[in-house]
Amino acid sequence: MKIGIIGGTDGLGKTLVYYFRDEFEVTITARDHEKGRRVADELNVDYIESNTQLAGMSDMLIVSVPINLTTSVIKEVAPFMKKGSVMIDVTSIKEEPLKAMQEYLPENVEYIPTHPVFGPRTMEVDNHVIVLTAPEKGEWYKKVYDYLASKNMRIIETTAEHHDFMMSIVQVLTHFSFISTASAMEKLKVDISETEDYESPIYNLMIDMIARITSQNPYLTYYIQSMNNNGSKVRNAFSEAVNELKDAIESEDSDKFVEIAIKATKNMGDTQNALGRSDKAISALSHEYSLLFDSVGKEMALKHIYSGKVHIGVLEKVDGKTATLDNGTELRIANIHILSDEEFYQWKLENITQKHAIISCIFSENVTPNIIVETLENVEDIVSVVLTDIYQGPQIDEGYKSLTFEVNALSKEAIDNVKNILTGFGGVLR
Repeated sequence: MKIGIIGGTDGLGKTLVYYFRDEFEVTITARDHEKGRRVADELNVDYIESNTQLAGMSDMLIVSVPINLTTSVIKEVAPFMKKGSVMIDVTSIKEEPLKAMQEYLPENVEYIPTHPVFGPRTMEVDNHVIVLTAPEKGEWYKKVYDYLASKNMRIIETTAEHHDFMMSIVQVLTHFSFISTASAMEKLKVDISETEDYESPIYNLMIDMIARITSQNPYLTYYIQSMNNNGSKVRNAFSEAVNELKDAIESEDSDKFVEIAIKATKNMGDTQNALGRSDKAISALSHEYSLLFDSVGKEMALKHIYSGKVHIGVLEKVDGKTATLDNGTELRIANIHILSDEEFYQWKLENITQKHAIISCIFSENVTPNIIVETLENVEDIVSVVLTDIYQGPQIDEGYKSLTFEVNALSKEAIDNVKNILTGFGGVLR
């Protein structure tokens, strides 16, 4: 299948290339052709300069452009879509793209307005939400649905209108409140790094979430606010709630404040579930810091969660935000995954050139070879131990036998440890 992605060099469009390129024939376009060709080379996909030409050659055309440009791009390419193909958009507003698809696409082209509810930094799609808002379910719909289900995604089927109302809460309200909080801190000239000296785990999580939202493309967050038809109603409700709460405090009306707080809490629904999830998040953060502090002076494998690169070294020190290895590598703790012993061992198997040795050793003829092999197999960084020969002959004294082992290991030190264990069993190296 040929998949075309308009806007495949940045954001979610670029992320989709990673998901599709190993299974399908992917071609991308971009406004900046030089950048487009460079990204296509990096991702090992094809590049074409023309949106309309891409529309004419694609079985599935994905529109992944800024929200404010989506309708115009749909209008541009609609007449050139291949008969029997499907158009999909991935913007977080669904009513306007749906209207454009209904108005401009030929009858022989299917359309599925979608919203992957995750950002471009998401590395895996398992358990992430994707919303499908197609008013009619044609042949392509089942194919798309089954494919998403095979990736263990949480699929929501709804109308474009209901989706946009839900997003006015999930995105418009939360983004507006988070950016307002960040803006208030800026107006108060707050040094965020200093507040972190006083932070509680909940404050830490909140600041991280606010920073995650504010660090997004501000034009994206603006268009999420301005192009959702429910935005004005939601922002007015937020402003009203802020003023009502402020008035209760400034008028010293404790009863009114408590009334507002209780009503708000009841509306939150299952607070026990919320407490459980937040406790898990706090526990995970605390456990990771504790594990790092307890591992100072030990060899560690730290994987950068975005680049995927694994950094190996003795952990030299840990401060509030950074882990430093003895080779000088400094990594932000928030951006690393600590490989478990099993993960570290597997990484070594896949990335380190193994050492090979054939070791012969003379033992009493009463020794049990299988016990020796089992012992050697448990030595750290030993990959395999095979007993290849048992010899008793003219060169070996009576009452003794020579055992030969073929050993594969991840380090020279492991080979040396094997030799030490063999001599510890009473053997004499040949």
